[in-house]
Amino acid sequence: MTFPKTRLRRLRRTATLRRMVRETRLSRDDLVLPLFVTEGRGVREPVASMPGVLRFSVDTLVSEAKQVRDLGIPAVLLFGIPAEKDARGSGADAANGVVQRAVDAIKSAEPDLCVITDVCLCEYTDHGHCGIVEHGDVANDPTLERLAAAALSHARAGADVVAPSDMMDGHVAAIRSVLDAHGFEPVAILAYAAKFASAYYGPFREAAESTPRFGDRRSYQMDPPNRREALREMRADLEEGADMLMVKPALPYLDILADARREFDVPLAAYHVSGEYAMIQAAAERGWLDGERAMDEALVAIKRAGADLILTYAAKEVAARLGA
Repeated sequence: MTFPKTRLRRLRRTATLRRMVRETRLSRDDLVLPLFVTEGRGVREPVASMPGVLRFSVDTLVSEAKQVRDLGIPAVLLFGIPAEKDARGSGADAANGVVQRAVDAIKSAEPDLCVITDVCLCEYTDHGHCGIVEHGDVANDPTLERLAAAALSHARAGADVVAPSDMMDGHVAAIRSVLDAHGFEPVAILAYAAKFASAYYGPFREAAESTPRFGDRRSYQMDPPNRREALREMRADLEEGADMLMVKPALPYLDILADARREFDVPLAAYHVSGEYAMIQAAAERGWLDGERAMDEALVAIKRAGADLILTYAAKEVAARLGA
């Protein structure tokens, strides 16, 4: 049928009709809130480049976790900022490390909140790279042992899910093997399977104090023009034992996310990263766009492309609107 009998606007006439025929729905259950935890007490330190985002000490993080639970957000993703850093990232697997204490504190106070931990070395190394540096480059295989040790320490602290973000070859297999060998078969792995060497990470690196002291991360993070390679990375992580896969960043890589949705029948996550978040916040502060509508539209686009989980710094504000 064609115009005038076919009039697609008929189902757009009212808000009620639009809700009734809506194809993609964003839910609080889709959201994961990334959180930065640092040393000290009573810390609630704003991140200048990410309006509304704070660094928390463990004690204030527990209060934040309660708010997250009360808003109906099911999960948080923890990043640690240690007091001291060294070449091997010793704080990453320290039994009394800042993330390990944060996991224990949150699970003690809010046992039903799912705690995901970022597994990487960049926040813990004095050079800012994601692994062990040898001869001026990140050495893949020596890094695997450190990543596995960090994941094991997070599992021992009570993490529900570990999320390796380093982009080393073989990282999922190394982590799965160590977790299983120590009786942590139930701990899931969310692999940052397609993590691109993106310009959108700048605000995060300020928040996590993880900017590389030399060079960049292009020798291990994916080259942005590559699409087919992303599926190879994802397939490899699944074969090694990943339970969920992530695409990072989200909006510039919706084609990758859609490809993954067609290819893999596993839960998919997309990380709406710091730069994506900061751009909307900055434009909203200047009155250049409606920040709430722009944020909601961005997250719906990510969901529409195929994400089951969306990691976003806007999780709390979006959840509050969804719960209204």
